Amino acid sequence: MALTDPIADALTIIRNGSMVKKESVDMPASKIIKSILEILQKEEYIDTFKSIEDKKQGRLKVYLKYISGKPAIINLKRISRPGLRVYVNKEEIPRVLRGKGLAIISTSAGLVTDNQAREKGVGGEVLMYIW
Repeated sequence: MALTDPIADALTIIRNGSMVKKESVDMPASKIIKSILEILQKEEYIDTFKSIEDKKQGRLKVYLKYISGKPAIINLKRISRPGLRVYVNKEEIPRVLRGKGLAIISTSAGLVTDNQAREKGVGGEVLMYIW
């Protein structure tokens, strides 16, 4: 099975793993997924992740975070997808749940959160929402 949207597949793996309260999940590695996981770790939505080398592209093992038995990630939503790209300028950067959630935006300065994009004054492609 060919992966047409590896970001959406990674989000689904994390979403499904947290719903069944798994300690960790595995997914194929890529630079953009690693960047997304770094943001999720920094914003304390996941505990940590590590790269596992194999003879192919590698794998990422993501350790999920739970707060008093409930997942730290309530929902992940893919916004921009291969069939419909969503771009915003610096004035249109979305606020997820009035600032309680997080938007991850791909900019010319790399992947950033919605707050970082506002601080830098840059727009870009809205990859996903998380809350």
